[in-house]
Amino acid sequence: MKALILNSGMGRRMGDLTKIKPKCMTEIKQEETILSRQLRLLENLGVTDVVMTTGLFDKVLTGYCSSLDVSLNFTFVKNPLYDKTNYIYSIYLAKDYLVDDIIIMHGDLVFDIRVLENMLKERNSCMAISTSQPLPQKDFKAVIKDNLIKKIGIEFFENAVAAQPLYKINKKEWAVWLESIRLFCEKGQVSCYAEKAFNEVSANCAVHPVDFKDQLCAEIDNPEDLKLIKDILSQSK
Repeated sequence: MKALILNSGMGRRMGDLTKIKPKCMTEIKQEETILSRQLRLLENLGVTDVVMTTGLFDKVLTGYCSSLDVSLNFTFVKNPLYDKTNYIYSIYLAKDYLVDDIIIMHGDLVFDIRVLENMLKERNSCMAISTSQPLPQKDFKAVIKDNLIKKIGIEFFENAVAAQPLYKINKKEWAVWLESIRLFCEKGQVSCYAEKAFNEVSANCAVHPVDFKDQLCAEIDNPEDLKLIKDILSQSK
């Protein structure tokens, strides 16, 4: 199983913190960044191969990964249109490396190891959702019916729950989703979320919800999010 980490965004909402490095290199506790935590947890759970998309500061990012004490095999794929496209296009550029069962996560996602551990125990393809957290106004939500995720996006509120861009997708379902991504991109639809391509084929791409409830699983979009995550991590063991 490979992990795909999406790090081609520019992180504009982080202000000065992303002036000379990508958001994933933001420190969240002493000697730990968003990315180093993700990689450490992946390694602890037995993942050996990581495909990482890059954009601005790609050389800074690849150098940083080389400096970390992790035994992971990295494949880097730069999106040269990082400032004009969304990560759907980054996935499209990396598609030739993504033919296995796959873990997908955004590069600004901070989560407890138990969240991903529970997802990896699932035989089915799955996405991280929370039934105990309030519906966010501007972040991802998932519409669920018959224990299957039917729609993912920021615009859905009816029959929806809070969701985070953390997935474990089996090869069969991933082939369906990736083909939809390919069609979107080759039609020039490169500014939307990759989840829009999923929504088009969800009837043929069975993805189940895994409820992380109140466990830590959250994106860092701005300095306020960063402070909140730092506070949570400082109180945890």
